[in-house]
Amino acid sequence: MSELPNVLARIVEQRRQRLQRDASSGLGGRSYSSEPGKVGRDSGVFMESLLSLRGRAVIAEVKMGSPRLGSLAGRVDPERQAKLYADNGAAALSVVVEPDFFLGSYELLQRCRRASGLPTLAKDFVIDVRQLEWAREAGADAVLLIAAILSAEELQVLAQRARLLGLTPLVECHSLADLEKLADQLWEMVGVNNRDLTTFEVSLPHSIDLLPNLPAGALRVAESGIQSGTDVAQLAAAGFDAFLVGESLLLADDPAARLRELVSHAD
Repeated sequence: MSELPNVLARIVEQRRQRLQRDASSGLGGRSYSSEPGKVGRDSGVFMESLLSLRGRAVIAEVKMGSPRLGSLAGRVDPERQAKLYADNGAAALSVVVEPDFFLGSYELLQRCRRASGLPTLAKDFVIDVRQLEWAREAGADAVLLIAAILSAEELQVLAQRARLLGLTPLVECHSLADLEKLADQLWEMVGVNNRDLTTFEVSLPHSIDLLPNLPAGALRVAESGIQSGTDVAQLAAAGFDAFLVGESLLLADDPAARLRELVSHAD
């Protein structure tokens, strides 16, 4: 695996350390109420929702902070935001659960999923199968796997474990090197992150250039840096099927209107 950009490397190392501390203390990652038979859904519901709106499917994101934005506590009411997404055309929900840099939790995912009723993606820096188990117990339907932080073998192991748990893996890629890790395998969903991991600059043309290299048959998701309906229309015309949108919705003066714009411009 190639050397990771500094910010990503710090996040992964912190995640690894927290997992080790939780294991040694016996705490685990659970700060939510596990309700077997109630919080889970049938495998495939996340994909089905995106496919039903293919070409205009918005995965709307809730997060409570980021290294670039700082804390969004007091600015974003997560449950209200999640419900707003459901009421204004989102196909699915994404919740960032990483606690140290993005101020998330699996309990946050559980609350937002219940508030919205939408199929939900757990967005974490997954390096351990326990994170998949926590995501499923909290009610997630899909889980993010970041190709840049995993080897090809690790991606396969984690993806298969996710499927066995009833979670659909969304593999996030940033480069051709990431996409090479997916060769000769079948994948349900592959995302291209428009944000450069080193400079944090956004480039939609870069993502569009990578499209021909995505695995055949995978649902194609454009992620990050999508600001407007025009961006969605451009990406949809190029061949993306779904669009993960976070900050432009979280920071909008009228997020409901912004979401309706994103959905309508994809038609």
